Amino acid sequence: MLTVAVLISGTGSNLRALLEAARHPDFPARIIVVGADREADGLAHAEEFGIPSFTVPWHEHESREAWGEELARQLDVWKPDLIVLSGLMRLLPPTLVARYSPRLINTHPAYLPEFPGAHGVRDALAAGVSETGASVIVVDDGVDTGPILAQERVPVLADDTEHSLHERIKPVERRLLIDVVRGIATGDLALTPSS
Repeated sequence: MLTVAVLISGTGSNLRALLEAARHPDFPARIIVVGADREADGLAHAEEFGIPSFTVPWHEHESREAWGEELARQLDVWKPDLIVLSGLMRLLPPTLVARYSPRLINTHPAYLPEFPGAHGVRDALAAGVSETGASVIVVDDGVDTGPILAQERVPVLADDTEHSLHERIKPVERRLLIDVVRGIATGDLALTPSS
């Protein structure tokens, strides 16, 4: 059974989808802990499902490296097989990435390498493209530059707003994330080491 830690910053909609999938007896992975970089609303999902959680507040640390060291200490208590960044809105320090890679994966609301960064949906709309997408990647030291594990296109409609487009991307992101975690757990999907 693959053990999974999930790190969040916000409402945790991808986390909830993963928790619901993992509740099924035939799902080959279990969420063992949820962490956050703030008092995130999504921690309520962990509580509802009886999953332990921890918080490593970003603002309480003098540097990204110091925050990453404390995050690593918390994760090492649980020794997860896989760490999922699920809306964690912080760049991990290189030392943390090196420690866990390639067992670190992330979702992104764009068809990478198109529109990396924190505003993938907004950037796609600003570019006037007819389609964008969702991706699941291995985390590396770059910004959304790691090896792609799964992705799918999502059309951009003429009347789309950032909100409406993001709401159509989210279900695709969730499905891809669940499929990737299942594939890693069964051995059908290999984690590509970061170069």
